[in-house]
Amino acid sequence: MSNPSALQPQLNPILKLENIEVIYEKVIFAIKNISLVVGQNSIVALLGANGAGKSTTLKAISGLANAQRGEIVHGSINYKGKNITKATTSQLVESGLVQVLEGRHCFAHLSVEENLLTGAFINNPSQIKLKQQLEKVYEYFPRLKLLSKNLAGYTSGGEQQMVAIGRALMAEPKLVLLDEPSMGLAPQIVEEIFEIVKNLKDNEGLSFLLAEQNATVALRYADYAYVLESGQIANEGNAEHINQAHDLSASYLGAL
Repeated sequence: MSNPSALQPQLNPILKLENIEVIYEKVIFAIKNISLVVGQNSIVALLGANGAGKSTTLKAISGLANAQRGEIVHGSINYKGKNITKATTSQLVESGLVQVLEGRHCFAHLSVEENLLTGAFINNPSQIKLKQQLEKVYEYFPRLKLLSKNLAGYTSGGEQQMVAIGRALMAEPKLVLLDEPSMGLAPQIVEEIFEIVKNLKDNEGLSFLLAEQNATVALRYADYAYVLESGQIANEGNAEHINQAHDLSASYLGAL
């Protein structure tokens, strides 16, 4: 059960989901009655075990659920005050909503810098603008500048995660959906990436909705969190409320 005193303010949210339901293969319910809000300039965590519905929720928002034979059968998704429930992924990227997929998905045969540049093509920026965008990414990810000419496939998992986030930044987003950013990474690298996410929120005014199994680290950086269990929201609140909640247990979030 949610705690009304811990509810997130809903004034002018950048993203609002209302009773979203997604089914796969026309019969399998993946998520049901998902309602959540992401405020302007905030980090919101979507917590839960593997299979809880976190990735499906993000893909429903970004328009990628259809690629896996998923379908939104109920509810609405509003982004910056507009209904985007039926919008295509390319339309959403153009409007500033970008997803970083679980598993990073870099182009292994391209250099780090070439990977980053692919993120900007949808906006067709000038060469001057492109250079400015690259420099901003390198400002937040200085390690990528050192590796800019290296093939992405030969970089570490943490570096590839930085490439994936940096590539998303090249599209100049307002809202970034991050799917399992800590997966398979060393704790020190996880902290580094979350610090960068916080800096992007603070310095660039970006909003983040991140799906994460690692509740411990996510709750240190999130302004608000939703806990998913079996495709439905089991709890919600600020970090302190969620940390104290009896629902936050090893049974579906793993050891904390």
